Amino acid sequence: MNKLIGLILVLFLVMACKTPEARRPVSHSSGSYIDASIARNKKLNKADEAAIKELMAANPQNEYFTSDKGFWYYYNVKDTTALPTADTGDLVTFDYQINTLDGNPIVTEAELGPQIYQIEQSNQDLISGLKDGLKLMKEGETVTFLLPSHKAFGYYGYEDKIGSNLPIQTRVTLNDIKQSNTEN
Repeated sequence: MNKLIGLILVLFLVMACKTPEARRPVSHSSGSYIDASIARNKKLNKADEAAIKELMAANPQNEYFTSDKGFWYYYNVKDTTALPTADTGDLVTFDYQINTLDGNPIVTEAELGPQIYQIEQSNQDLISGLKDGLKLMKEGETVTFLLPSHKAFGYYGYEDKIGSNLPIQTRVTLNDIKQSNTEN
């Protein structure tokens, strides 16, 4: 009888020393938040695109081009020579200003100062529309880009000057392209 009690007691102690199992979360995600976010962003993109197309229709004197990166642009000064555009690694010097979509200045060239950017390699905090736009330009050109909010400052805006999710215009003058030395 003592052996049986001892065996039961040892068996009970061994079972009591089992490691605890992790608890599983109670909530189950159905993806409804992601679906709502996608629907909201599609609606926002359509509104941005409609505002930009309305602006283009109101200014037929400009010849507008559509970028495959999701923005529109026109040339203020176009280079008709065969100068190359900037490639990855090239160092570009440019000036730009940020305007509301209807052309009112938000941040001037004087406030921003001359900019230097190494194409696709710089850590400089430029908006994605500007990074993509610089690759389309030749030295000496001035281009106005019409950027939907997702290619501009998006949800965060810009300081206290540009609100959340607003499309903008930015006029850029590409002053210089220093080609990278890729032969080394």
